Amino acid sequence: MNTIDFTGEQFNEIKVAADWIRDLESSDSRLHKESVIEKALMASKLGSSNAQCFLFNCYQAYNPYYVFGVKKVPETEGLEHRPNPWPKFWAMLEGLRTRSLTGHNAKTAIEFMSEQFDSVEWNNLARRVLIKDLRCGISEKTLNKVLGNTEWKIPVFTCQLATDSEKHTAKMTGRKRIEQKLDGVRVLAVITRNSTNLYSRNGKPFENFPQIVEQLDDIKARLIGVTYKKGFVLDGEIIGESFQALMKQAQRKSDVETDGMVYSVFDIIPIDDFERGFWNAQQYKRLAILDEHRATFDTTDSVRIMDGIEVDLDTAEGHDVMRRYAEDAVAAGFEGIMIKDLGAPYECKRSTFWMKWKPTITVDLNIVGFEEGTGRNEGRLGAIICEGVDNDRRIRVNVGSGLSDANRDEYWSARDQLLGDVIEVEADAVTQNQDGTYSLRFPRFVRFRGFEPGEKL
Repeated sequence: MNTIDFTGEQFNEIKVAADWIRDLESSDSRLHKESVIEKALMASKLGSSNAQCFLFNCYQAYNPYYVFGVKKVPETEGLEHRPNPWPKFWAMLEGLRTRSLTGHNAKTAIEFMSEQFDSVEWNNLARRVLIKDLRCGISEKTLNKVLGNTEWKIPVFTCQLATDSEKHTAKMTGRKRIEQKLDGVRVLAVITRNSTNLYSRNGKPFENFPQIVEQLDDIKARLIGVTYKKGFVLDGEIIGESFQALMKQAQRKSDVETDGMVYSVFDIIPIDDFERGFWNAQQYKRLAILDEHRATFDTTDSVRIMDGIEVDLDTAEGHDVMRRYAEDAVAAGFEGIMIKDLGAPYECKRSTFWMKWKPTITVDLNIVGFEEGTGRNEGRLGAIICEGVDNDRRIRVNVGSGLSDANRDEYWSARDQLLGDVIEVEADAVTQNQDGTYSLRFPRFVRFRGFEPGEKL
């Protein structure tokens, strides 16, 4: 990362590194927080070990690729005149990050380390680094606004994102890879020799899929050293029995039940290229790498390589094949299809290299109530509460999207008169709740249907 020797004696006995945190906490002003970071940067350039210690701890806390795997970190009380051995603390972080320090040994090491620091330094800085949240109102964006052109720049976790094919019909040409659009959670598996970590597309660690991590650990030895020596990133999606059940388990902090969930992998990128946000290898080459290792993935129960087909969209036959594939995917319960440019690189941003197509549905529902908005919508309509039956499924849903500011004012004022009216609602899909009732995914208000209240639909 930089040329400073963080094992040096100058980083022992530092007792005021947490003062930077207190300074950041003293004001909610964004400009104030940026000025504090600027002062720390200037002091660091002038050789201040205190400022360098603070900035290095910021890097450890906000680097999304550094996962320490600890949930509970003890606070201490009344400890003073301790050695504050920051180099030993950072060595412990490295052990946690590389998984050479785990389980009971990790817990013991953290408890011992907590007693080597003054309580102020431990509670306000070291402990917060371990839980990866300095709790002073800053984020990696705040840090990078000041530190973006320095050795302290925080890596930004991004991945390739798709656009809506309906908005880019001119791009629907040439040879494409067509895949089913899964109804799951996007997951990036960052795999090195020493660690396997799962992340959301925004860099949030997922810790609730231990069986998938275990099986990735089993197969990575057959990939690292053969394909990528330092490590690689698998891009894919975890799917479960239903989207609702999957999200419930993914976000739980205890009593997690994720057995039976499957990680479907659809891309692979060297870790260095992923961190810099671009790999020039074309899509068809990346697919060939995955296919080369398909037999290795097939030895697991919870990890598989995504299937797909190739079509030539310069031909009428290709468009016909894609249409029939999409219809079959929707009939089988998938969200739609993904359309990928076989000649395109992997680029960590939204682009037309990947496009998505999915159907939408519309249903007519009765208005049974209104919900007041919050924030900027306080005092006017927040959501329309609707009920109705569609294909023998009783649907109840709150519709808060698709409404203009004028709609919110007008409909809130006339809410008593609008009860029982029928509105058209657009949504991505009908979803089933755990109690057997139905709702809609991403419902949007379209219009009033003009039926009389109580009229048969």
